[in-house]
Amino acid sequence: MTADQPLVAILDDEPEIRQLLSQALQEAGFRTTCFGRATEFEAGLKRQPPDVCLVDLGLPDRDGLALVHRLALESGAAIIIISGRAQVQDRVTGLELGADDYIIKPFDPAEVVARIRARLRKGRGDGAQRASRAQFAGWSAHFDRYILCDDQGHETAFSHAEGEVLRLFLESPNRLISRAQMQEALGGAAGESFDRAMDVRISRLRTKLGEDPKNPRLIKTIYGAGYIFLGDVRWG
Repeated sequence: MTADQPLVAILDDEPEIRQLLSQALQEAGFRTTCFGRATEFEAGLKRQPPDVCLVDLGLPDRDGLALVHRLALESGAAIIIISGRAQVQDRVTGLELGADDYIIKPFDPAEVVARIRARLRKGRGDGAQRASRAQFAGWSAHFDRYILCDDQGHETAFSHAEGEVLRLFLESPNRLISRAQMQEALGGAAGESFDRAMDVRISRLRTKLGEDPKNPRLIKTIYGAGYIFLGDVRWG
């Protein structure tokens, strides 16, 4: 496994399920990290932010839906619930609270792998046909390695979810992008959770780009309308 492969964080209190998911994902080319309790999971996310979180709702130390909502507001990762709760209302609630997908137990590991791949592809089309590097304002964004590089050669990692937002901006520079357009391009349930998740991702991108939060020069907020990325972008 290499650092440029997407990282999936698995949170489930059943060791057999953690092992099953981890093995299937590693065989499919993903890196994984596993947790049996929410407290360990949250500490792990601070050490190494994942690209995707697989979250069971039946946790011994935390309400699963509350955790999903917090992740949607604070994390840059895609969130997929894996739960034995099969009622329609549970699925609706999970998606409304910010989950990107909902898989019901028992499941086929191949389906989980396919859902994760689909989620990581969503919003960026066929990656094989798109440039993996963009240059702008003294920065280089390497989407194949999830790295930002400044003009001094210093590297800063970004998550896949942050990369989705950055690519959206860089592919439409100097154009207004509304929240509705972002939701359509990036997926996820529309509403407060999606808006807050976008706010978090954009805030983190600004920090990594060295932006002044009170007066950003690259990613501008147009209140009530959306965002504009200001600058010239060169791909390839």
